[in-house]
Amino acid sequence: MKKQTLFNSLKSTILALTLVLFTFTATNAQTIKNIVLVHGAFADGSGYKGVYEALTRQGYHVTVVQNPLTSLEDDVRATKLALDAQDGPTILAGHSWGGVVITEAGNHPKVAGLVYIAAFQPDNNETALKWVQTAPPAPENGILPADANGIVYYDKAKFHAGFCADVSKEDAAFMYASQGAFYAKCFIAPVTDAAWRHKPAFGIVATEDKSINPDIERNMYKRSNTKITEIKGSHAVYISQPQKVANVIIEAAKTVSGK
Repeated sequence: MKKQTLFNSLKSTILALTLVLFTFTATNAQTIKNIVLVHGAFADGSGYKGVYEALTRQGYHVTVVQNPLTSLEDDVRATKLALDAQDGPTILAGHSWGGVVITEAGNHPKVAGLVYIAAFQPDNNETALKWVQTAPPAPENGILPADANGIVYYDKAKFHAGFCADVSKEDAAFMYASQGAFYAKCFIAPVTDAAWRHKPAFGIVATEDKSINPDIERNMYKRSNTKITEIKGSHAVYISQPQKVANVIIEAAKTVSGK
């Protein structure tokens, strides 16, 4: 009789502990609904319109950073201001140069995961330039030397073919006209604390990229054990394939949320 009473008591205790653990887990497992998007060089935040629409249709709260492209420090500061304004865990995504920015800014406590969109992904003490030099540029690549003000632009004659070959001529013309003034010193600014070493990372390889060799993207992502998705598209894959890019961001949010 005493054994049966002890058994029933133990069973009740285990059941109670299980219910407490389940309640604690359910309460603390937050579904990530905040997305912060960071643009790269030779672009501005307007290029994320399609990704923004695809994500907001699915109930995500999206913020697009207008980073000044004046230095790594300035762009990280702009990104952290956007992260400060989020009300909970956030997926931080960056395109091209924006990958360097999220690698540094991604240490923000609200960042739960990182998404690299045809982006640079340096390690500690590495620069974007270091990775650019690991493979020959495509003939279509139109990045010009810095001008007298230290600003780098994309050659207008090569912009469509080199940056965004899979968008219309009219859209490419607007993108060229609205590109930000990108300071060359950004390319040689080293990362100090690579967030992908501490946070889960997802990476998109744009297989038709003429601005960053796709093999460079693959090599960076493999080195860091980033989950890779390959999408047929130009360097501006986030503009030409917004739903596919949004799907990777959604996958990151769900994976990090444990859904």
